[in-house]
Amino acid sequence: MLGILLTEEQAAAAGQEMGFLTMVIIYAVLIGAMWFFFMRPQKKEQKRVAAMLADLATGDCVLTTSGFYGIVIDITDDTVIVEFGNNKNCRIPMQKSAISQVEKAGDN
Repeated sequence: MLGILLTEEQAAAAGQEMGFLTMVIIYAVLIGAMWFFFMRPQKKEQKRVAAMLADLATGDCVLTTSGFYGIVIDITDDTVIVEFGNNKNCRIPMQKSAISQVEKAGDN
């Protein structure tokens, strides 16, 4: 009978260990799914915006985050000078991060 008890205790310990291992696997799968559905698309969008801003050139038509359309006049490291409307005196310097969309000069 002592041999049978020892085997049942070992079985219970093994069952607890398998329960812990199953819990760890479930948490790993949940974390992986959260990364796949939340972090990965955000990284792809950041790469798209960085490529768009790196490809920015003078003469491009841009849409700012505030909803204004303008033409890029000059580009420096972190800022761009954008001309708004038909008034040639309305040139405003702004950060590159304020640009949400770019339309190339040759595209229509």
